[in-house]
Amino acid sequence: QVQLVETGGGSVQAGGSLRLSCAASRYMYSVYCMGWFRQAPGKEREAVAYIVDDGKISYADSVKGRFTISQDNAKNTLYLQMDSLKPEDTAMYYCAAKPRRGLCSRADMYDYWGQGTQVTVSS
Repeated sequence: QVQLVETGGGSVQAGGSLRLSCAASRYMYSVYCMGWFRQAPGKEREAVAYIVDDGKISYADSVKGRFTISQDNAKNTLYLQMDSLKPEDTAMYYCAAKPRRGLCSRADMYDYWGQGTQVTVSS
């Protein structure tokens, strides 16, 4: 069993920045991809960014150029640096891990999830 714990959410004004962290309970050596997802009230959970085990990184079009995903394997931690935040970025943000090969962009393909951290951006 893997536990993921997100931290770093909060409330900021538009244009501000936040850095989310996701600490894993053990080394994710066998994970195929790890990603950040978000879900706003009344909307489906969507992929924000993910990293594949070969180093490939992918971003949602809505966050390209503003968000940066990274990982520190020595600390078993995944990060999401969010800059130039917009009100439409307001959502609950989740970290997730997918051990097996498959579509990293689909939330239903992930096996492990954190509890989420709220990000609120005011105009």
